[in-house]
Formats: sequence, C-alpha cells, structure tokens
Amino acid sequence: MQSIRHAEALGSASRAAASARIAIEAVQPQIENGRFAAKCLEHAAQAVKAVIFTDGHDQLAASLLWRAQGEQQWHREPMRALGNDQWQGWLVPQRCGLIEFIIESWQDIYASYQYELKKKYAAGVSVVLELQEGEQLVRSIGAEAPAVLAERFVELLARLADCQSADQRVALLLDPTTGDLLRRAEHRPHLVRSAVYRLDVDRQLAQFASWYELFPRSESGDEQRHGTFRDVQRRLPDIAAMGFDVLYFPPIHPIGRTHRKGPNNSLKAAEGDPGSPYAIGAEDGGHDAVHPELGSMEDFRELVAAARQHGLEVALDFAIQCSPDHPWLKAHPGWFSWRPDGSIRHAENPPKKYEDIVNVDFYAEAAVPDLWMALLEVVLGWVEQGVTLFRVDNPHTKPLPFWEWLIAETRHLHPQVIFLAEAFTRPAMMARLGKLGFAQSYTYFTWRNNKQELAEYFTELNQSPWRECYRPNFFVNTPDINPYFLQRSGRPGFLIRAALATMGSGLWGMYSGFELCEAAPVPGKEEYLDSEKYQLRVRDYHAPGNIVGEISRLNQIRRDNPALHSHLGFQAYSAWNDNILYFGKRTAERDNFILVAINLDPHNAHEASFELPLWEFGLPDDAALEGEDLMNGHRWTWHGKVQWMRIEPWHLPFGIWRVRPVR
Repeated sequence: MQSIRHAEALGSASRAAASARIAIEAVQPQIENGRFAAKCLEHAAQAVKAVIFTDGHDQLAASLLWRAQGEQQWHREPMRALGNDQWQGWLVPQRCGLIEFIIESWQDIYASYQYELKKKYAAGVSVVLELQEGEQLVRSIGAEAPAVLAERFVELLARLADCQSADQRVALLLDPTTGDLLRRAEHRPHLVRSAVYRLDVDRQLAQFASWYELFPRSESGDEQRHGTFRDVQRRLPDIAAMGFDVLYFPPIHPIGRTHRKGPNNSLKAAEGDPGSPYAIGAEDGGHDAVHPELGSMEDFRELVAAARQHGLEVALDFAIQCSPDHPWLKAHPGWFSWRPDGSIRHAENPPKKYEDIVNVDFYAEAAVPDLWMALLEVVLGWVEQGVTLFRVDNPHTKPLPFWEWLIAETRHLHPQVIFLAEAFTRPAMMARLGKLGFAQSYTYFTWRNNKQELAEYFTELNQSPWRECYRPNFFVNTPDINPYFLQRSGRPGFLIRAALATMGSGLWGMYSGFELCEAAPVPGKEEYLDSEKYQLRVRDYHAPGNIVGEISRLNQIRRDNPALHSHLGFQAYSAWNDNILYFGKRTAERDNFILVAINLDPHNAHEASFELPLWEFGLPDDAALEGEDLMNGHRWTWHGKVQWMRIEPWHLPFGIWRVRPVR
C-alpha cells in the first residue's frame, strides 16, 4: 500500500512540475472570461492589460498576439511592464468584425542574466564566472535560434572572444543590441499562453453618432396627403445642417387593416386613418416590402443614396411583430401562437393591449430554423437596399440565442452593420444584449433628472462591466415616450435635456418635434397627445421658439471635440448647488478637456461656487486655465481653483467650456 501511495505521489508531483510557473491573470478587456467579445473600434488603438508574474526573481517577457476573423497568422506586439506585475500592450484593428487575442509570457533568461551582471559589476564584485556563464548562454541560445540569425550569433561570439578585458566583455554582454539579438532568437522557457479572448470591432459610428427619427408618412406638408420617400428627400438638407449622422425611420412596411387603430390609439379606425406602422403586414407584403403610399423600393433606394450625399446613413426599425393580415399567417401558421379556442394571441404589455399586432413563436416546432432564417433574410435584404443600421424593437422580449445568432450571421457577411437595442428593462438584460452583439442601447437616461442620479448613472456607465459591453444612446424622446420633465419645463427644459444627452454620451437621438419643443401629453401619461404613431402630423420646423440653432451648435461642438466622442471619460466635479450638474469629459491624453455645467431647474436661475480641476493637469491650486465658451466663442483666463457661476435658464441653461493650461 505504501508503494502505491508513493507512486501516486510521484505522478502528482510530475503533473505539478509540468504546470505553468507563470501566471496570467486579470486580462482586460474581456467579458465573462472570454465568453463574449468586448467592444472596440476600427482604426482605434485598443489597450490590452494583464497581471503577469512568476516565482523567484527571473525577468519575464510578454507578447500580445491577435488576428482578425478569417486570418491564419497572428500579429505579435510586445507588451510593456508597468510595474507591480501590471503589463500592457496595444493593438489597432484595421477592419470591422471579430478579433481574437491571446497573451504569451515566458522567462526572459537573458534579461535576467543582464540584470544580475549589471548589479554585480556595479557593486565591484568579481564577475569572472558570470562572464563565462554569459558566453555559454549566448552559445546555447544561438544554437536554437532561427537560421536567419545564425551568422549574427557567430559574429557575437567572435567579438566576445576578441575582447581584451573583462570590462569590454561586460559592455558587450550588456549592450542593448546584444539583448535585442537574444530576444529575437525566440528562446522562451516556461512559455505560457492565456485563454483566447475576443473583441467585437465596430465602425466609429457605433460609438459616436447623432440620430434623428421621423415618420416619412408625415413629411408631405399636408395632413390630408400621405408623405412619401420623395418628400423626405426635401428634408435632408435641414437634417444634415443640424449635424445629424443617422436618419432613422419607424417601420416602413405595409400596414394591416384588421383591428387597425385610430387617432390616439382608439380601437376603431375611420376610413383613411393610416394605422400604426408597427402593425406590419398586409396583402401588399410583409417585412421585406414597403408601404405602397410611401413609394416604391426604387424610391427608397434613391432616398438612401440621397441621404448619403448629405452625410446621413439610414437606420430602419426591425420590429418582429405582425398584423393579423401579414402573409406569414397564411403561409406559415405554425410560426404563431394560437389559443385553445382557435384564435391567435395578440400582443400585450399589461395594462396595454395591441389588438392590431400578433407575435411570432420563436420556439414553435415549425419555427426552428425556418422562422429564424426568414428573419435573417429580412435583415440581409434591407442591407442590400442600403440600410446600415437597425433599431430593434423590444429585443428583450425575444430569445437571447436568436439575437446572438442573427447578429453574428449578419456581421459575418456585413461587418459594417450596427444594431441598436430599444430595451427599457432590467439592467442585467440590457447588459446581456450588449454582450450578445448589440452595438448600442437605449437607456435609463430618459428618467434620470436630478443631479445625484445623473452623476451616478453617468459614472456607472464608465465602469466595468458596462464600459466593456454597453454603449448608451441617450434619446431625449421617442414616439412612445413624452417624458414628464419635458411636459412641464418649456423651452429651457428641452435645452437642458439636449445638453445632457449631447455632452453625456457619444450617442444621442431625438424624435422629430423635439426641436419645436412639442410636449402636449395624454393627461397623466408619458405619451404624446395626437400621437404620430396613429395619424399624420404636419410641422413648421421654423416656427418661433424652436431650438434648431442650439441643437446644430451642440452637434458641431461634439464633432469638434474628441472628448465628446464617447460616454467614457466622464468625471463629476464639485459645484456647491444641488441644481447644477458640473462635470468634465476629457481624452486620455488630456489634450482635449471639456467642462460642462447644466442648471437642471428650467424655471429658476441658480448660482454656485465650483472647482476648476487644476489637479487633472498636475497644476497647483493657484494656477490658471484658459477657458473658451463653445456656445458663443468668448475666451478668458481663470485664476485659482475656486470659481463662481450663475446660470439663467431663460437665457441658456448650460455652459460648455473648453479649457487648457495657460501657455
């Protein structure tokens, strides 16, 4: 029995000896140990960090290896030791799509030798044996080096033999070119590799964009005439002039007639009522067709092309729901849920009921994989028509595996495509949708109004795990949401929310009518009276009191300042008034630094002493900063850490200042 235990112990010891001596831990960026891909941007340098250490005092080396989807060869970049076992490397993705990366580390035998030799030589200790060890080390590593380096090693050994003194041999063995040659020999004892991690590379538009939403059917200028795609073309110059990048349409598909809703969501529609565009599908087609009154598919393609000429990309609503008249109900009844009495289950979100909408059953026996493939074909079909962005309606009510599959399949073929999740739900679900591949998401921003909750929310979005998986799109309003704050705040309130959205995130959006400060509600609800979801609306976009000029200026400020190209880089600063939110946005290098102060009270002026963040520039409390008001161009110099502000909402409820040290 004792001999058996001894043998088992020997085997256990052998396995332990074969285990890695080097630890690679805390790799960033990563999500759930590599289960999901962290987000990054095309052509933007991405830092990769890790904690790497080993037993003893030997020096380590590390490399970052990465390759894009479909590549066979790894790119290799050295990692740099930052101290305290922290290491960092960089990669720069050259195209959209998936990237996988790993970290390698090994004992750098020659660097360890150089460190010991240098220390002993400087201390005046005899290094006769160390010089012999150095020559042996060069000889042994050179024997295993790639053939292209063989001649260099022969030359190095010859130079060592020619040295006339110990000092010369020390100098040669410590020479940086010698160390470089030994590193190139790829002698990597105790080499260990990390797990494989992934990055999801998006276009810049996935992180920095301004979205403008409109209903094409309301763009005729006449409430008695249904608007068309050609009518929308006439609005393109004005939308582009306001500084928007994305033109987003609610569903543009044929609208069903069964249970069609009337004005203000009434249960009965009169003759001529257009119905809700979310009741998708009629005899004219389903998700792959356009509503006939909007025009033809050729008209849509012309609109997409015209939008691009104005610097706008078209986003389309992807709403997976059907009118009872949708062609799929006849062709594929097995894709839907049917009740015991033979009726079809309509959509509900208690207490709301949507009698004009029925939902598909993703896991019905007939639906897998046919329904899934049909939905993928819908998305790919619109990509072929020029659509590059999809705002997905209520993705949290559809299966998570479906989204992971559909987005991966779409972006494998078209990596430039961007998906926005319209998910107002629990935080864990919102984060999970980002992990599955949604590049952007709607947020709780709409319901964050006071100083504390805004500062906490903006800060939270800058921290892990949100920063790795979630890009917030701060929509100030939607056709479904007429926020209570806007209902009672007048023009200053719209400017407050516009400033918060444009300065708080690289992504923001507004639904048409916001620039006119439209806020008439259904009494007691966060809904618009005479909602455009159920009727045509005509607007005078130049009406008195509009905030078109301010929105245009905010978008221009965003474009001009890299610190505002992301929600990252946010830092709340001290302003001693609970009605004034005061924060900074800055680039990592501090070469672009923006300060923002917003009076959150739309009805009253407020004053506050506040701190200039001189410490961010390494300056003492009595130093100075140059300031520039980016809304009006005024310039000045601030002296000292504590300053004073007064913000009057009837004039402009916010200030945006670019600051830098005095030169």
